[in-house]
Amino acid sequence: MTPQATDPAPAPSKTADTGTGNNTPTPGPHLVGESSSAQRHPPKPSDLATAIAKRPAAPATNSQAEQRKKNRVRGPRLRTVRETSAGGLVVSDLSQPFDELVAALIGRVDRRGRMMWSLPKGHIETGETAEQTAVREVAEETGIQGSVVAPLGKIDYWFVSEGRRIHKTVHHYLLRSTGGELSDADYEVAEVAWVPLVELPKRLTYSDERRLARMAESVITELAADPGRLAQSEAQNSRTEPNDYEKAAAARNQRRKDPTPPPSARRRRRRGRRPPTPSG
Repeated sequence: MTPQATDPAPAPSKTADTGTGNNTPTPGPHLVGESSSAQRHPPKPSDLATAIAKRPAAPATNSQAEQRKKNRVRGPRLRTVRETSAGGLVVSDLSQPFDELVAALIGRVDRRGRMMWSLPKGHIETGETAEQTAVREVAEETGIQGSVVAPLGKIDYWFVSEGRRIHKTVHHYLLRSTGGELSDADYEVAEVAWVPLVELPKRLTYSDERRLARMAESVITELAADPGRLAQSEAQNSRTEPNDYEKAAAARNQRRKDPTPPPSARRRRRRGRRPPTPSG
């Protein structure tokens, strides 16, 4: 008797069984190193960000780099302005020994809440000499009246403020105190203090001003040793008529109050279209 042919066994399905059978469903995609508890609960956005940051970035192809370059949006150019200021290191009494001298510093709080200690300074105004500006700014920001004894030098730096790129030059002078009391009445000043000169390199926040403080030590030592030279130097630094540089600086400082014009958008250069390729 001829044996009856049987049907071949059905091929296993590629789709996971969703019933109650013995087939185990294929696990879905998950993060590297994800635990079983993380599979039961959706990951947090911070976890996803950490996992993405740990994944090695695929090298960008030429086409991707070109597309990124096309999509890059260039911001408007900032207006560059120049500002000129003057300030000073006002000390208590030049007749005292150097270790006993103190200087008036101002403290401002930055955006991070840190106290930034610096020398008082401000813009040169119309009709002022740099020395007169230093005397006025020291009095306004510290409450101490002073007289200019000698120049200490100038510093310059760049920063961005109110949509402008500013190049600022500050002329610093050595002043001796002639009266007044410490006061933080100026709205820009958070705190004022008498600080020993020997501690200025540690207290001052900015490196350029720390350099000026170290330079002031030799100037004070030389002038204190010769009272006649001290009086002569003080007389030479009591100008009342501004020179051409100071007049131009005051005019630039005055223009800083003008409203910033709206930035002009850059026009992108349009490439010419390629002629159509003839068919056939």
